Amino acid sequence: MSMRRLFHLPVEDVEGLVALGVDWETIVEPSGHWLVLHGFQFPQGYNVPSGSIAVQIHSGYPTAPLDMAFFHPHLSRVDGGPLRQTEARQTLDGKEWQRWSRHYPWRPGVDNLVTHIHQIRHWLDHGLGRAG
Repeated sequence: MSMRRLFHLPVEDVEGLVALGVDWETIVEPSGHWLVLHGFQFPQGYNVPSGSIAVQIHSGYPTAPLDMAFFHPHLSRVDGGPLRQTEARQTLDGKEWQRWSRHYPWRPGVDNLVTHIHQIRHWLDHGLGRAG
């Protein structure tokens, strides 16, 4: 798969993504600028072992905060337990994505795309009832 780079991320974010070893691309949609991570491994306990995650890169980033995550395919717990605040959908790149509405205090100059991905991993663990 050819990865699109339709806008530039800060150098530290690119270096962090390379260090994480994930396939990624940047795309532009009418809804804004997006980073899409492909082949992201989900913790055991979800309906699929891996998938894609999208993060909207807001104007003003990295001072402006990142929040939320969008998943394709949609995630559910294999034990049937609930996942809170995951009902909203977003069309992105011709697919329907599941929005996880999650927010945390953004620390400009400290937080970045890599720390946001660590937050997403925490949310995934927490969604299964793990301390993560």
